[in-house]
Parts: sequence; structure tokens; C-alpha cells
Amino acid sequence: MTAVPQEKVAQLDAIEESGWGQPYRFLQPHNVAFWVYVVGVGAGAITMLRVFGPGAQFYTPALAGGVVLFGLYLIPWLLLLRHHNRFTAQPASLLATGFVWGGVAATFWIALPANAALLAIWAKIGGTSFAQDWGAGLTAPINEEFGKAIGLILLIGLAPRLVRSAYDGFIIGAFIGLGFQVFEDILYVYNGATQQYGVDQLGSSLRVFIVRGAAGIVSHALFSAIFCAGLMWVLGRTRGERNVVRGVLTMLMAMFFHFAWDDMGGLSNGGVWAAILPFLIAAVELTALFYVLRHAAKHERTWIRELLTPELATGAVDPPLLDAVSGLRRDRKKYRKHLHSRRTANHRLEAASDLAQEIARANGAESPGVVHTRAELLRLHNKP
Repeated sequence: MTAVPQEKVAQLDAIEESGWGQPYRFLQPHNVAFWVYVVGVGAGAITMLRVFGPGAQFYTPALAGGVVLFGLYLIPWLLLLRHHNRFTAQPASLLATGFVWGGVAATFWIALPANAALLAIWAKIGGTSFAQDWGAGLTAPINEEFGKAIGLILLIGLAPRLVRSAYDGFIIGAFIGLGFQVFEDILYVYNGATQQYGVDQLGSSLRVFIVRGAAGIVSHALFSAIFCAGLMWVLGRTRGERNVVRGVLTMLMAMFFHFAWDDMGGLSNGGVWAAILPFLIAAVELTALFYVLRHAAKHERTWIRELLTPELATGAVDPPLLDAVSGLRRDRKKYRKHLHSRRTANHRLEAASDLAQEIARANGAESPGVVHTRAELLRLHNKP
């Protein structure tokens, strides 16, 4: 019996543990998660039609403006998330499934009725003034974050091999949150037009877009990315990754950020703090986001290193490239300096990531995709 090299064993273990290269299939009639998803999205769609339907004809300019503006708003977000999806390369159809859950089910099936009910409870408990100052922050972080996270749980049920790590939770959570954010913003556009009785609908849409678009940088996509990464730490679906304390604290941190953003008026109590606090909270949120991202990607960096280590023998990957593609931002920066060309370095890094994905899809075997991608990487190495 021929002994299998240790590097090859580690590569096969990484493929098995990560689930990379596994296909995603949405239509699963024998899976309970599929039917819960269908019911949630279907009920959300019905609620959405009830909200928009009666005034859709009169408020068409506002709705059209909101859809176009926030549709364009999606483009830089998708490019950013595509960049951060470089480790796992989750299938686009899976990410779209999460986006639709966040936009339709979490927004209209869960959040809309739950918000109304909880806000009424806070008004009865603390009075109208208390509900106005603190109701949103005591309501949304609970039902909205858990409502969005249900989408992650359902995707685990639909694709248990693909949704494994905290980094998977981070990326999928960001897409779920982005869906919630965009659909909620369109709802704000519609409500803004109705409050002005249809006057200057396009101008109203643009004003909502500017305010909500700016705030959206540190809004639902960020909250859900952090919350869902924490949830995956609690679940511990990858060997050695379960950390309940870290997971719970991360989830609570996302909920606190949501609370602080929604209750900015109550926290600032007017005055100069009303102008300073949004920027202060945004800075803290972004710092926390990158901290969570760095720790969530730990296993992915290990897996991609193990996937590509056998390629050292083929010459397609050299040690500096291996360190860069499996390392942190500073490692990639060091590699760019090593090559004296940012463009060349980025091409090689992207090609190395593509090779890792092809190796995973082929389950560690030689395939036309692996051969082609390896040849492309060798060409880039030999290119002057």
C-alpha cells in the first residue's frame, strides 16, 4: 500500500471539515427547513403586498425611486462582500436564499408585526414618552436580530456541509442583514411618501436614500454579520471552534450596537452629543466588526493553507504566496511589497484562491478545473 503524504492527508481533512466545493440545492421537499423557509417567505410576501398594495398606484414614483436607488446601493455592498467571501466562496444561490429571507421573511413576517406589538407593550409599561425615547432600541435588537438569525439556522438545515464555521455565519449573516436593510429602506421610502401625502415623491425618496444609505454602512448588514458569527461560535459546528462565552458576548454586542443606533436620541439627550455620538458609535462598531472578522476567519485561513500546501511541490504556489493567501491583511501587504507590483500580487492571490476552490470541488483529485487553474497560476509566476 502506497503511503499518502502528510500534506495530502491534511488537504483531504480540510476539504472534509470545511465542506468547500459542496453543491447547494434549494428545492428539498423532504427537508423541514425548506418548508419553514417557504412559509416564512410566503407569509412575508403576502404582508408586503398588503403594505404596498393599496397605495402602490398613487405612490409609484416613490416606490420606483426607492427600488432604483437602493438597487444601485446594493452594487458596492455586493462587491465588498464578494471580496470578503474569498475564503469560503459560498454559492451565490445560497447567499441569495439568505438575502431573500432577510428582506421578505425577517422584515415583513417577523419584524413588522413584532415591532408593533412590542412598542405597544413598552408604551403601556413606561408611557408614551418612554416608548418614543427607548422603545425602538428595546424592541428591534430582540426580534430583528433573532428573526434574521433564523435564516442562518434554516440554511444550516438546507446546507449542513456548507455552513460550518463562524466565518460562514459572518458572510451569510451579512447577506441576510443586507436583505433586511434594503427592503426596510424601501419601506421607509414608501412611508415617507405617505406622510407627505404624495407631495415631491422623488425628492422624498432621495432624502431617505441619503440618510438611510449613510446610516446603512453600520446598520443591519454589520449587526447580522456579528450576531451570526457569534451564533456559529455557540453552535460550534467546526472542530475546536465552539466557544459559548465568546459567542454569547458577540451576539449581545451586536444587539447592543443595534440598541445604541436605534435609541441614539435617548442616549444623546440632545445637545452636542447628538452630533458626536453617531460617529463615535460607528467607529466602535467598525472596530468590533474587524475584530470579529479576523477571529472568525481563523479556521478558513488554516483550511486554505492546507488545501494549497501540496501545490508547493508543483511550483504553482511558493512559500510567500502561501503565506499571503492564507494570512492576514499585513501578510498580503508584505507580499505586494515582495513583488513590487500590487496588480501582479492581486492576480496571483486571486488565482491561488481559485485553485483552492477547484481542489475542493474535485475532492483533492486531479480534474480539468484543477489542471487549468494550476496552469494559469504557473503562467502568472513565469510572467515577467
